[in-house]
Amino acid sequence: MNFISKQDIDVAEHNYEKNTQGTNQRHGPLDGLLIADFSRVLAGPYCTMLLGDLGATVIKVESPSGDDTRAWMPPERDGVATYYLAINRNKRSVILDFNNPADLQLARELAARADVFIENFKPGGLKRFGLDYDAVQQRNTGIIYASISGFGTAQGASLPGYDLIVQAMSGLMSLTGDPDGPAYRSGISVFDVMAGLHAAIGILAALNHRNHTGEGQHVEVSLFASALSGMVNQTSAYVAGGIIPTRMGNAHPSLFPYEPLPTADLELIIAAGNNRQFSKMCEILDLPELPRDPRFANTKDRNRNRDALRPLLVERLRTRTAQEWFRRLSAAGVPCGPINNIEGGIAFAREIGLHPVVEVGAGDDALPMIRHPISFSLTPPRHKLPPPALGQDNEQIRAWLSQTPRIDPQELKTTRGTSEQN
Repeated sequence: MNFISKQDIDVAEHNYEKNTQGTNQRHGPLDGLLIADFSRVLAGPYCTMLLGDLGATVIKVESPSGDDTRAWMPPERDGVATYYLAINRNKRSVILDFNNPADLQLARELAARADVFIENFKPGGLKRFGLDYDAVQQRNTGIIYASISGFGTAQGASLPGYDLIVQAMSGLMSLTGDPDGPAYRSGISVFDVMAGLHAAIGILAALNHRNHTGEGQHVEVSLFASALSGMVNQTSAYVAGGIIPTRMGNAHPSLFPYEPLPTADLELIIAAGNNRQFSKMCEILDLPELPRDPRFANTKDRNRNRDALRPLLVERLRTRTAQEWFRRLSAAGVPCGPINNIEGGIAFAREIGLHPVVEVGAGDDALPMIRHPISFSLTPPRHKLPPPALGQDNEQIRAWLSQTPRIDPQELKTTRGTSEQN
């Protein structure tokens, strides 16, 4: 594996940004779509940011008090929570108070014009405002209406949809932590993020169906269903195998070595998932006899005899630092990696040419953000608009919604309001 200097990294990132954000770049793959974003907090806003990066016009509808995550700090940047900033670029913000008849009418008009409507109110919560699927679909038959809930719309409809509660009730926390220790939550709101991704998949699939048939439809995602699907092998262990998985710390139930192992200084993750990788690892560690030992000859044997194998590996790993082993093992094709903090993770992404950080906006509004995770050979994502201040685009969007006959939503892309209402 080749590693490059910080100076080379800076030059490469500048050139990459110049090439991918040039004025002659093609429109995004979702250019021309209008998304009415009635969601807040994480799952919905993450979904709509990804779609906005791909060219969709996203109008973020907020109450007078704004998205809750605006105030979720520390940490913050210039008085705004970095939580909010992380998931709200490429959007325009308008304040609409549903208790105000004029504002409610504008909300309904936005729903009537949109290609996609996304919300994460408690199931049934928008019905009294005439913004539920049935009401919106009557005026806009082609609407793709996406709803994100915590526990679905049946008996779980009244349950609050917080990620931490879903982590607990789905079983994830029972899998996270040391075998004899307490259950732990994930370091991120993993099922909020997963539900946002599932919502994006559902929206894109429904749009494809509409392109073929002209039919809109209601797309429903719940954090709990996303959790059960996202726990993949662990839920399958119970459903298909009758086994209830338990906490194993950082160990894997079916593979070894597949966990952190101590070196001369820090721990190193080694994930030798097959016989070839195990043999190559033993070659680099100068332990050529281990692959021929019948206790360690195949995956099942190594897993069964992990208590015997582990000290043999650790004894050799302690002779070098984690970074030394990382470079030697990686060069030989053995999957491994040091346990970085977030700073180290971003630094390594730069080192291997992933260009993880992008400047969104210009001048005083410029904001460093994590780049969209998908690359396209013809229609790359755009990182144009920094996350909006509350009601930043009120004047423009209200004027557009009040226009008759309707004006193409592409008009919203020409300028951006500068006013801020708090």
